[in-house]
Amino acid sequence: MAVTTPCINATEKKHWWLTNRKIVEKYMRDARSLIATQEQSEIGSALNLLDAALAIYPRLDEALELRARCLLYLRRFKDVADMLQDYIPSLRMANNDDSGSSVSSDSSLSREGVKLLPSSDSDQSFKCFSVSDLNKKVMAGLCKTCNNEGYWRYLVLGKACCHLGLMEDAMVLLQTGKRLATAAFRRESVCWSDDSFSLSNPLFSGDTPTTPPPESEAVTQLLAHIKLLLRRRAAALAAIDAGLHSEAIRHFSKILEGRRGAPQGFLAECYMHRASANRSAGRIADSIADCNRTLALDPTSIQALETRASLFESIRCFPDSLHDLEHLKLLYNTILRDRKLAGPTWKQLRHHNNLRYREIPGKLCALTVKTQELKQRIASGDTGNVDYYSLIGLRRGCGRSELQRAHLLLCLKHKPDKATCFVERCELADELDLDSIKERGKMSALLLYRLLQKGYTNVMGTIMDEEAAENRGRRF
Repeated sequence: MAVTTPCINATEKKHWWLTNRKIVEKYMRDARSLIATQEQSEIGSALNLLDAALAIYPRLDEALELRARCLLYLRRFKDVADMLQDYIPSLRMANNDDSGSSVSSDSSLSREGVKLLPSSDSDQSFKCFSVSDLNKKVMAGLCKTCNNEGYWRYLVLGKACCHLGLMEDAMVLLQTGKRLATAAFRRESVCWSDDSFSLSNPLFSGDTPTTPPPESEAVTQLLAHIKLLLRRRAAALAAIDAGLHSEAIRHFSKILEGRRGAPQGFLAECYMHRASANRSAGRIADSIADCNRTLALDPTSIQALETRASLFESIRCFPDSLHDLEHLKLLYNTILRDRKLAGPTWKQLRHHNNLRYREIPGKLCALTVKTQELKQRIASGDTGNVDYYSLIGLRRGCGRSELQRAHLLLCLKHKPDKATCFVERCELADELDLDSIKERGKMSALLLYRLLQKGYTNVMGTIMDEEAAENRGRRF
């Protein structure tokens, strides 16, 4: 009896394994059939089958690939990034960084540089490399195991990162995936005969090809678009560093107002950079409008809230400044409560600029003091002395014609009717956000427009008083 028991257990184990394999094979066949229909509802059903298959064999590469491609087809880009986040270059570099006190990566990634090495004990500065160095150094580590893993990971994740606004990561991943796909094709083609090439070549067949362009062509086109956006942004940031703010605004406007759209996260960054350039150029209203668009696309943008609050304070519009500071205070309290930034890790790395957890208590204390000061000024009645000249962009003592011209230009730019036009050029990461983005953009634009109208009335009243006083002086 003791001799036959292992044999029985082995038979049962083998039968269990064979049964699971047949179940998974059936799930895979059914999933492929559903995917072939290219209908959204059917692909959603295929996704459920693939999840069931992966529950049995979690590391089945073919099921993982189909699942990732289904998520990509369904535009669930965040789920793709969560599924394959270990392959995101910037996230891998952050995980390798020894400074564990940081709760986000640095904004230098968006400035053609990435902090690749941890700071030493004696020097707190970071060593930065360009995106080309990121491509070489990061992918050298990623490609160590690429022979055992499908190149589809890099292509699918690269497309998802692009739609999420992680443009540098997308470029590195797509370039690597394209390179690995070419290498795999070459390895396979070694075993092909001449007939295999001639028969599969559509140029030698009588039928006109009706299939869509291969993935390599789509990847090439996407890479070209990403590189164009990154080049334009690099030129704009270089102009800001050189103090050429009008030139920087022009470069950012090419990105933000181009014929071809751009991802939501990338546009939010560009609007924030253009807001900074407009502020440096003295265009307060334009800067506030860009902050409004940034917050419509990303309501948790700490930099946009800080900048807009500072702009309102600079023109002595204290109630609006206090409103933004209170919102910022809520964000800091949420971070302290959760002990992490909002959203998944890959989002934290890009949407919070050099924010470290240990700095948040100090920032919150300073913010509390600032809000108390503003509340005291508002309570004392210091709310009617708004600097409308700076808001409109006029010098004190300007004439009626200057005011009318400046007001007309600002009204054409910031009419509430056109407040949501920027969304049309935005590739949303989640279509469900469309209504909320439009609502936020419309409300903030309406408040700015009312402030401009109030400013026009106030300045025009001042000019009319000056003209009346001048006429009285001439009489006497």
